[in-house]
Amino acid sequence: MDKNTLLAVILSLFVLVGWTFLTQKNTVPKNAGPAEEIPLKQDQAVAVKKEQPPIQKPGTVTPTETAGEEITVETDLYKAIFSTRGAIIKYWELKHFNNDGTSVVLLKEQGTIPALGLMLDGLPQKLIYKASTNNLVLSKDRKKDGKLIFEYSNNGTVIRKKFVFHNDKYKVDLSIDTVNTPPYMLAIGTYFSMDDKTKREHIGPVLLANDKRKEFDKKMDKTENFTGYISWIAQEDKYFAAALIPVTLVEGATVWKETNSAEIALKLEPQNNEFIFYAGPKEYDRLKSFNSGFENIIDFGWFSIVAMPLFWVLKFFYSFLGNYGWSIVLLTIVTRVPFIPIMHKSQQSMKKMQTIQPMMAEIKERFKDDAQKQQKEMMQLYKKHKVNPIGGCLPMVLQIPVFIALYNVLLNAIELRGSPFMLWITDLSAPDTLISGLLGLPFALGPLPLLMGATMVLQQKMTPSAMDPKQAKMMMLMPVVFTFMFLSFPAGLVVYWLVNNVLGIAQQYYANQKADKKPAVAK
Repeated sequence: MDKNTLLAVILSLFVLVGWTFLTQKNTVPKNAGPAEEIPLKQDQAVAVKKEQPPIQKPGTVTPTETAGEEITVETDLYKAIFSTRGAIIKYWELKHFNNDGTSVVLLKEQGTIPALGLMLDGLPQKLIYKASTNNLVLSKDRKKDGKLIFEYSNNGTVIRKKFVFHNDKYKVDLSIDTVNTPPYMLAIGTYFSMDDKTKREHIGPVLLANDKRKEFDKKMDKTENFTGYISWIAQEDKYFAAALIPVTLVEGATVWKETNSAEIALKLEPQNNEFIFYAGPKEYDRLKSFNSGFENIIDFGWFSIVAMPLFWVLKFFYSFLGNYGWSIVLLTIVTRVPFIPIMHKSQQSMKKMQTIQPMMAEIKERFKDDAQKQQKEMMQLYKKHKVNPIGGCLPMVLQIPVFIALYNVLLNAIELRGSPFMLWITDLSAPDTLISGLLGLPFALGPLPLLMGATMVLQQKMTPSAMDPKQAKMMMLMPVVFTFMFLSFPAGLVVYWLVNNVLGIAQQYYANQKADKKPAVAK
């Protein structure tokens, strides 16, 4: 029993901390095989020409020297700057999201591949276009929709890019018409939607092809091509995404490695191509509204089948509580309720194990030279007193999927970003760092993780144990380890763990009171 309990705790710790660092979900291995070809759906087969040569990434084209003009587009949600040189996006700022008091900027540096730039084999990537307007300003009180048209024409070659903006939406309707051009690619662009490149969550290209999600990062070293039903392509970071959702059929998609980044683009035929372009937050309801599977860009991990219901319940609680902190508290209580009967049986089993501990020690001493006989006597003792030696760790094992699922929800849901709870907790997605520089410590301390650690110690003191002294000393270190670990975790996750501990303490107190009223076990 004691070894199994210890194993369950260590397993929980390993799964929580080690999983994120030891695995790279869906990333391309260094020794990647040949480019993946996804079979075409029947209704798309006509869109691909059988003898079409592969489209190559232009790497030797020399751009024209003309600088081009800048055009600003501003809505209530974002501010964007375009350039007539390539009809590309140079800058994209979100007005309703902040980092340390300044607006989140999804695109602020021009990378190797321009954002929404056409990649034409044999033509310069940065042609000079004519624009239909100098600047465009939309608002809810004035103009709600507007368009910006770029056009290039030279020696019978015509390229026309039309953007339609909506004041209250992050989506942009995009259409591209070409005449006398070869097949081309349309790229999301280097560094687009990478607000924070320092986090350990996935950063880079991701796509949904034939209902299969696949993500890449800059560690990839081989180009991958996809044909078939391309639902969308995107560049993402933890909370934001820039994406292209095809409205008309596309040739395919390709992902390749540039110098210090991974790039993604759609492969297109020279015809009228239409898309939805999106650059904004990864808010589930907003992404779901596109009816293209775009909500699948939010990855809640292996236990997403558990995470999604938890996410919906969390949002439901928020709809009437109006505070994600209290929503987490209520969600913790709700997820704890189904485990109450199992936890009760576990506590009873642990209490019985503690009661028969002297008898177990006696058997170990009596048959210390006969392991087989010792094991047989132990099993008879368990049977006589109706004790399940692994009953104590079962609830922990059963709660692991729920905990990991909720961990991923609280870690990745943008709804918690910048969301306050109460008192000093102003951002549930950020660590609690109220106390910094104390005694010259190189890390910040927060009352929330410290309080959580204290509840772990109290719960450990109240829980019956049949461990030997060495195991008991090892278990005493667990609250310390967890406290230091949770110093860097989002405050929302610490709130969950703290409330879960408090509920566990209350249930353990009840179990102990009930057990103390029962008569002692006879030998």
